Amino acid sequence: MGNAESASPLLAVDGLTVEFSTRAGSVRPLDAITFDIARGETVALLGESGSGKSVTAQAIMGLLPRPAGRITSGRITFDGDELTAMSPEKVRALCGTRIAMIFQDPLSSLNPVFRIGAQVAEPLRRRLGMRQQDAMRRALELLRRVGIPDAERRMHHYPHQFSGGQRQRIMIAMALALDPDLLIADEPTTALDVTVQAQIMQLLSDLQAEHGMAILLITHDLGVVADAASRAVVLYAGRVAEEGRIRDVYDNSAHPYTEGLLASIPQADQGGGKLRSITGAPPNPLAFPQGCRFHPRCPYAQERCRDERPELRHPTGWASDQAASCHFTEEVLQHG
Repeated sequence: MGNAESASPLLAVDGLTVEFSTRAGSVRPLDAITFDIARGETVALLGESGSGKSVTAQAIMGLLPRPAGRITSGRITFDGDELTAMSPEKVRALCGTRIAMIFQDPLSSLNPVFRIGAQVAEPLRRRLGMRQQDAMRRALELLRRVGIPDAERRMHHYPHQFSGGQRQRIMIAMALALDPDLLIADEPTTALDVTVQAQIMQLLSDLQAEHGMAILLITHDLGVVADAASRAVVLYAGRVAEEGRIRDVYDNSAHPYTEGLLASIPQADQGGGKLRSITGAPPNPLAFPQGCRFHPRCPYAQERCRDERPELRHPTGWASDQAASCHFTEEVLQHG
């Protein structure tokens, strides 16, 4: 999975802040988030819908909707090059080759009027200048590698003729066509049944072992990534709530939000009992709470939490490299 302590991470996101202009006012879906990914490592970016996960991916890929969306502060550095200082053309060129992305809805990402083989072959022709015959041959190899049955025949089919899991495999084949150094997988198992989810996650793990690529795995489903990632970054309302080795984060949560997320995962031994949930709802991005943004939903909240924004810090006396944005991290760990 790579070494998170590498002196030179492949991807470094440092103090990234993103704003959107809307009719109702300015929205800041990301507020000074920081994390990095080492070469060959898998990092899980976790959180509820609206926490800022997909906006993070869009910012890295240069896909923020213009002119409404913009990076207002912070830096994104990839292999020593600052993406936030590049022209949009250079970012697109880099993201078309060394950084690839799997989107959460493969049916809307695939062109319905072109056959699958042609769509997988297109980046090979456009980016690498391959001849049509060679690109199609390579597309067939990729479709076979991601487990499309009877790939030689099915590469001539259209997207609607494939199941959801098969379409996600096709998206993975397209992402891997140019052998990227970093793969961003945005909710790659959404709307798939549990068995297919496990197959997709195993496929990504196998392909990572073969190609040595790093993976940023974006999901709201904590159960999906428990065995897939080496580290976790938990977002809440556009800020980093917690980060650390994934086993530490799962076994000894240092932030009340992470604790609540994990407690809400259904357990096999629960029987017919009531499912647990986090009280309340995520805040309106147009009116984030002052202080800690989680305090209206937090069982540990005190007056300080309403007024003072907590900084991301390592718990006092804690041997792990975990960090959490909570005034009462030590109490949370003690409770867990």
